[in-house]
Amino acid sequence: TGTGKTAAFALPMLDRLTASAPRKKGAIRALILTPTRELALQIGESFEAYGKYLTLRSTVIFGGVGQAPQVAALKKGVDILIACPGRLNDLVGQGLLDLSNIEIFVLDEADRMLDMGFVADIKRLLPLLPKSRQTLFFSATMPADIVALSKSMLTDPVRVEVTPVASAVDAIDQRVYFVEKPEKKKLLVSLLREEDKSVLVFSRTKHGADNISRLLSKSGIRSEAIHGNKSQNHRQRVLTDFKSGKIRVMVATDIAARGIDIRELEIVINYDLPDVPETYVHRIGRTGRAGHFGTALTFCTPDERPLMKDIQRLTGKKLNAETYRA
Repeated sequence: TGTGKTAAFALPMLDRLTASAPRKKGAIRALILTPTRELALQIGESFEAYGKYLTLRSTVIFGGVGQAPQVAALKKGVDILIACPGRLNDLVGQGLLDLSNIEIFVLDEADRMLDMGFVADIKRLLPLLPKSRQTLFFSATMPADIVALSKSMLTDPVRVEVTPVASAVDAIDQRVYFVEKPEKKKLLVSLLREEDKSVLVFSRTKHGADNISRLLSKSGIRSEAIHGNKSQNHRQRVLTDFKSGKIRVMVATDIAARGIDIRELEIVINYDLPDVPETYVHRIGRTGRAGHFGTALTFCTPDERPLMKDIQRLTGKKLNAETYRA
């Protein structure tokens, strides 16, 4: 995590597209499909940074906001399109997008696409792309459904496999607090009062995230929540304020666990344990990125102990236990 997955496809793509003429003047030449708006915007920022001195134009499209500014950007001409599946299919259906001259197609976070139910959208798009193209397929885990999807999309692919998902980053100090459910709130407030660093707190549910944020605000700790029920503008504002240090604590559901790069984030707190052990690895991977050290604190109630065992089995690491006395 934090080692440049986006750069791994963005830099060669910019290089290739700069070196050759488009198949058709004014056509969209590259499509990057990604599951969440946050990730789409982040990839868009990377392309702007890496391609700053090139003539290639990129734009980002996603749902949850009006389509007019996105359509206006497309009409000006775009070489590289970064998109979420829902809005992309909408604009294709309205005849506002032509994908028939795509030279490079990237499917990012494929397993997350599957979790979020986007596979039908992806399958609907494939016939609209030219047969002659380069396809790049990125996935953190490779369950059977994802292997099947990759086989339907790729021809004689080269498979590149990096450290498996179980390898929880060594740069992260992982600790667990065994705590009774009613004590979680007090523990969170007392830990946050001890620290003045940026902290990302994970809740299992949207309702829980809102409750935690309200509790912290009442305790005089400035925090905001992001999850799927919040508007896109709200989520983007909170993320920007958190990255800039205006907000010290961000409370999130797993929508923020994948792909979001928050530079030098020092502490992640798992207020609730995730149902899927791999999600724990993605969550704590928001800290300890790109050579920095980080801390991951996990609250575990008696009924969450089986989930804790699953996490320790997956990571092959026994977490340091901390005791909390209210």
